[in-house]
Amino acid sequence: MNLHVKTLSLMTWRSRFLEESFWSLEETAALAKQLPLKSPSENIFLHIVDLSDPKQIWKFVENFKQEHKLHVLINNAGCMVNKRELTEDGLEKNFAANTLGVYILTTGLIPVLEKEHDPRVKGLGSCSSVQGLGMRSVSWSIQITVSSGGMLVQKLNTNDLQSERTPFDGTMVYAQNKRQQVVLTERWAQGHPAIHFSSMHPGWADTPGVRQAMPGFHARFGDRLRSEAQGADTMLWLALSSAAAAQPSGRFFQDRKPVSTHLPLATASSSPAEEEKLIEILEQLAQTFK
Repeated sequence: MNLHVKTLSLMTWRSRFLEESFWSLEETAALAKQLPLKSPSENIFLHIVDLSDPKQIWKFVENFKQEHKLHVLINNAGCMVNKRELTEDGLEKNFAANTLGVYILTTGLIPVLEKEHDPRVKGLGSCSSVQGLGMRSVSWSIQITVSSGGMLVQKLNTNDLQSERTPFDGTMVYAQNKRQQVVLTERWAQGHPAIHFSSMHPGWADTPGVRQAMPGFHARFGDRLRSEAQGADTMLWLALSSAAAAQPSGRFFQDRKPVSTHLPLATASSSPAEEEKLIEILEQLAQTFK
């Protein structure tokens, strides 16, 4: 699988609510320089966007649509805040970044993706701070969302999206956000057949986000975690491989294979009405910040 990138946009976010930034702009720039671009200085664009700030995302989307084409959108940025806190807009912080932010960014850029032949959107599950937006030499458009295997323990819950009425558990809130992302990916795939959508679980990788958000877990299992490169493998495969494009849109992947979004014998499936309610709530919220 060869990576032939014409233009790459890296969107990183520096959250105002994390105690410290675990991904610096310098690290992002260094990563970009390693990509096989003919003219790196001209073909790499770095956008700094707070994905917990809906107004900032809308502004970014409008500017991006005027200036760039888009073949691949990878939703990788995310957070796990372990106590209930609100953004300046009054949104619960995990929900704001992991669910509403992903919804606004993706729906805002779908018209750009639909202009290209065979677009893809991919979603992934992780604690990270970099999104990927790219124009490639291959002939399809893609959206990928990085989700997490943690969502397997959660059934979609549209009655308390911002954890206002239930005891707060940051790990479970994060897992619910990841379930929401998988549901959104499936619904987007149904509604936009011109784009190839997928979500994926990268496996538990030894990243700065995991070390910060889950220090106990990292201390116990750190020697068994995947490398960052291993965690990114399926994401890149989904973005670039013709074999991935041949898979049905909307599937959930792990280790380059489609896998179930539910545990055996689990009752975590959601009804079409529940999924439609999620979209209605997100759309109404999104429009209030436009």
